[in-house]
Amino acid sequence: MEENNTITIYDVARVAGVSMATVSRVVNGVANVKETTRKRVLNVIEELDYRPNAIARGLASKRSTTIGIVLPSFTHSYYSRIIIGIDDVARMYNYNILIANSDGDPDKEMALIDDFAAKQVDGIIFMGDTMADSVRQRISRLRTPVILAGMIDPEEQVPAVTIDHRQATVEAVGILAKNHEKLALITGPLVNAINTERFDGFKEALEANHRAFSELQVIETKYSYKAGMKLVDRVLAMGATAAYVTDDEVAAGLLNGLLDSGVKVPEDFEIITSNNTIVTNYTRPNLTSIDQPLYDVGAVSMRFLTKLINKEEIDEKTAILPYRMAIKQSTRQ
Repeated sequence: MEENNTITIYDVARVAGVSMATVSRVVNGVANVKETTRKRVLNVIEELDYRPNAIARGLASKRSTTIGIVLPSFTHSYYSRIIIGIDDVARMYNYNILIANSDGDPDKEMALIDDFAAKQVDGIIFMGDTMADSVRQRISRLRTPVILAGMIDPEEQVPAVTIDHRQATVEAVGILAKNHEKLALITGPLVNAINTERFDGFKEALEANHRAFSELQVIETKYSYKAGMKLVDRVLAMGATAAYVTDDEVAAGLLNGLLDSGVKVPEDFEIITSNNTIVTNYTRPNLTSIDQPLYDVGAVSMRFLTKLINKEEIDEKTAILPYRMAIKQSTRQ
């Protein structure tokens, strides 16, 4: 057999002296094959370096064994940790993943969803800061199951995996309110359902700790390190001496901007951020953070999706995972 020829299931069957059906059963892990025959077939597969044709197998099973992932940024550490969880569980269930960057643009998100549907992926995991109505409508028309990872759907039409962001915010702001009269909430756009929950939690915590609330204390910003750096003057001008920040990179920018301005953290200003990504350990001082189980968000999302693909029953459309507070150096001990 020439080295350049493609090895097929027929070649394996011929060399092993078995039927193609037997080779197929061995490849797919079917139990009713004699152990001696299984070992012989596996040895031939290794000797010939046979690779099963995924497309052909998909046609036979009416599945592509592929999952599409839509996310707004390849580089943001928040999403990379979720993807690791997705990938580990996908491998357990013999799925491949395709990842596409949307830049958070609703038109691009719809185009990517359409592209994945055209590729006949078995399911889609969607991540982003928010879900536009146009994207929701596109998802509602799909026959392909979709899961939101690290997001919520306030209308609970699309299944999601997340944490209780309102309660987490109440806890974080409660810690800051013990030492400070005026606090800032630095968040992404409030049209994002999760940020709406955080906004509600911020107000609830201030009220519970007998602290005044003003909408001037709430700053909407882009999620980037530079954005955090640029907020220093605005935060100090409002008289805030503590901030809850909903993105780690923004929090890192705010921290360094404060230090550059001669403000000591945590002595003069305390910060709590929200995702506990690796960014929180790169800063000096390290950033106290809500510790979201990002790996588990990805892993549970993928397992959730396999249930939808197989039309298994699910208890709740939204899975709420536990979180904890990771107390570090940007808050007073």
